[in-house]
Parts: sequence; structure tokens; C-alpha cells
Amino acid sequence: MAFHDMKPLYLIDLWREACRHIELAESLPNFCRLLEPALGSVTLEVRVLDRASGIMDIVATSESSAIGLGRASLPVVCASALAAWCGSGEALRQDELVAKMPLLEPAFPRLQWSWIAGLPNQHELTGLLVLTSLERRQLEPSAIATLIEPIAAAFENHARLHELERLREAAEAERQRLRDRLGRSDDGEAVIGADAGLADVMTRVSQVARADLPVLLLGETGSGKEVVAREIHTHSDRSAGPFIRVNCGALPPELIDSELFGHERGSFTGATARRRGWFERADGGTLFLDEIGELPPAAQVRLLRVLQDGLINRMGAEHAITVNVRVIAATHRDLPQMVQAGEFRADLWYRIATFPIVLPPLRERPGDVAALARHFSERAARRFGLRSCALTAGDLELLATYQWPGNVRELAAVIDRATILGKGQDLAIEQALGFQSPRPSPAVHGALQPCEPASVEAVEVRSGRKLDSFDVAVRQHIERALALSRGRIEGPYGAATLLGLNPHTLRAKMRKLAIDWQRYREHA
Repeated sequence: MAFHDMKPLYLIDLWREACRHIELAESLPNFCRLLEPALGSVTLEVRVLDRASGIMDIVATSESSAIGLGRASLPVVCASALAAWCGSGEALRQDELVAKMPLLEPAFPRLQWSWIAGLPNQHELTGLLVLTSLERRQLEPSAIATLIEPIAAAFENHARLHELERLREAAEAERQRLRDRLGRSDDGEAVIGADAGLADVMTRVSQVARADLPVLLLGETGSGKEVVAREIHTHSDRSAGPFIRVNCGALPPELIDSELFGHERGSFTGATARRRGWFERADGGTLFLDEIGELPPAAQVRLLRVLQDGLINRMGAEHAITVNVRVIAATHRDLPQMVQAGEFRADLWYRIATFPIVLPPLRERPGDVAALARHFSERAARRFGLRSCALTAGDLELLATYQWPGNVRELAAVIDRATILGKGQDLAIEQALGFQSPRPSPAVHGALQPCEPASVEAVEVRSGRKLDSFDVAVRQHIERALALSRGRIEGPYGAATLLGLNPHTLRAKMRKLAIDWQRYREHA
């Protein structure tokens, strides 16, 4: 039977095969079997030409082994001419193509039983189909033309797959580069303190990880809420999906809707293109909403709808979009008190507080300080290109007696500072903590006794506001520095230098917390 008589039947089978596999190497042998009744025994080969470099690679073949896969280098002028010819849709025998372009002879030997055709695609690739008749048949040009479209579709799938793999590998390499730069190891590393100070927390993590419920993490700033959120995601059924962190406190009020839910082109001035929001980007995974207590009331209403119905509306869109996202929220604020004060919606509180987990501050788990310090020390040495130094018994004693108002985040900053000050020879823990005054004097320690901080109640009366636990810790930290600096704020020996703050910033914090710096200078 002639090929043109079987063409409709073959087209259906060829298109079905083209859509069945993503890898081109899996489709080509099946194409050959489908073509055998009409064309006899044939082999198929797909090549990719890089017109810029002139390199031509054989990316797939119908042969069972990889023999025949290879690379040819063509003159750039010849490669450009060949690419232009591939776009014409013409099919030629190899000997006719070589006669037309003699410089192609090294890549295409003069064989009259092989035919060449271009494969159209949407990528910046030049694809070539090489069909060889093993029975040395003279094939009709229409037979070659019929094959081009279905094999081009298979080639398009192949190109898309490898482009996605290339992007994934590039993203993974960039991710690893950033992790190395930050001194972090793999996401699967054990949480420090999981068997000690965080044992109860990790028990609750294991209980809720696979339950796919909203989780609320409560704890002071810097206590490790993001680390726990990642642990929940890693041990959940969504671990293969994305984990996206959004700091609600850092979102400008006018852009909250656009950031969380996305927008359509032209929905507002400056919206030049459609943008997917964080909920869409986290579809199938976990969205970590840090500092959720900072969301304004209008955004709280829209967040409640997502949690209830799984629906979001892009700004300017006519229809809602369904998303499948697990929400883990975190805050250092007293949300029940905010609910009573009307600053946080009660219905949203009940929705996100399905499974609350309270993280203890670092001062309540002193047994974890040494392990955390060693971890941060090794990380800092890698980041700064310095020799890793061991912590001495004196260093560990200093770290254990400090109250850590900034929790784990402050500990990491202190170790970084100690590593830099030690210059790879040791860890300058005492200097990094600010215990070592540039002008040491016994009077400094004597000044601490008569300058005991005022009570929390007295400070609340003077400041006219109620202090939370974080404010109290910050106030104690500042007063300790004022005692060490004898009430001096500016200069190389001032409290601002010890705390690493701008003097104007320190004064603003002191006014906010009603700290009287003169009390410390009077007793100097």
C-alpha cells in the first residue's frame, strides 16, 4: 500500500505517539515501528543546531543503543545557512543537501538513502530530522513532510522538558550558592535543641505536620519561628511544594493586596503586567505569614476568606481563583489582647489558632546556648573565610549568664561579631557582648548597684503605655549598656557604640521606654 493511501491512519497514530512521551528518545523507536508497514525499516535521528557556535548535537535516535550520538562542528556561516534552510520547510536527501551546501559534508556524508528536514518549534533551537531507509528505498517527499509536524511536537516537548531541567538546576545552584554564602547547610539538618529546650515544641511539630491544619507560632522576636515553620513544612505531605515566607510587617499598606493576592494588568497605575501573588506562588505548598499581627483590618478580612474557602481574587480580576495552600502564621505580639482591643479580628484569630505552638525564649533554655554558639561559630568562619575557633569554658560561661533579649537572632549576631573581632585566632565573646569596657574600672561594676532599673509599673506610668515582654527586655539591655558606659551615649565609649546603634536611634528608644540616662551618670 502506498504511503499516501495510509496517511490519515498514520497521522492519528503518529500524533498519539508524539503526545504520549516527554522524552524524545522514547518516542522515536515507536515512530519507526508505526512507519514500517509503509516505509519499511527506517531509523530516525533528531539533531539540534546552535547557529551561534556552529555546534550540531544528535540529541535522540531510534537506535536502541547510544551509538551514533555525537557532535559536529560547522563553520558559523554554514550553520546560519543551514538554520535558514530548516525554516523553509523543505525536505532533501542528504546527497542533495550536501550538493547544495558543500561545507556540510563532514556532518552529512553523501548517502542517498537518508533525508533531512527542519523541525519547527517555539524555542530558539534549530531542530533537524534525519530519516534513513535501511532497505535503501526511494521515499516520497510527501512521506517526509507528513512526519514533520508530529515529530516536531515531540521535539517541542523534549525541548521544554530540558529547558525546565536547566532552569531547575540553575535555581538549585543559586540556592546552594546563597546557602553557602549564609553559612547554612541542607534544609534537612536537625533543629538545634530539638532534644533539649525545644523538645516539647518538636513534639507538637510532629503531631501537626501531616494534619494540614493552620498553625500559629507564638514567641518573642528572634526565637526561631521560621525554623520551626520550615520543620512543619519539611515533615508534611506538602514537602515537595514551595515554602514561601512573607513578612506581613514589611508590606506597604497600599500594596498588601497586590503582594498577597496578585493583580491583573491595568488594575492600577503601574500595573503593566499580570502578577501572581504569594498565595498563588505557594499553591500546593506552605505560606509562612510572619508577623501576622501587623496586617491591617481590610487585609485580615481577605485573608479570612482564603482560609475558609481557598479562594483569592487578583486585583482587577473578574473571577476568583482556587488555591491549595497551608498557612503557618507567626507573631511576637499578644493576639488575644489585640482581639479584645479590636485590633485583630476574632474570627481570624479562631481560624489561625487551630493549633498554636509557643516557642520558649532562649533565656528559658540555657542548655541550648552552647550548641547554638558552636553552630553559629562554624557558620561565621565559613562566611568570613576565617579559621574556625573553639569556644572556651570562659566563653560558654559568659554566654550562659547573658539574658539574650534578642534570643537566637542576637546570639547569631554576637557570634558573628566575636568571629570578626577575633580575626580567626579566637572568639572575642567578652568584647562582642560589650562586657569589656575600653576603659575598665571597678567603679563601673560598683555603679550597677545604686542604679537598679525602675520597676515595670513605674516605667509604664512614666511612659504612659503598657510594656510587653520585648519592651522590657530591650529596656534592660539598654540600661545595662548605660551602666557600663557610665551614662555616656555617644562617642567611642558610649552606650550607642556598645549596642551597635546610631545615637539618635538610641535616644529615641530611651524616650519611648522612659529610660533616664542621667541616673547612671550621677553615680559614675
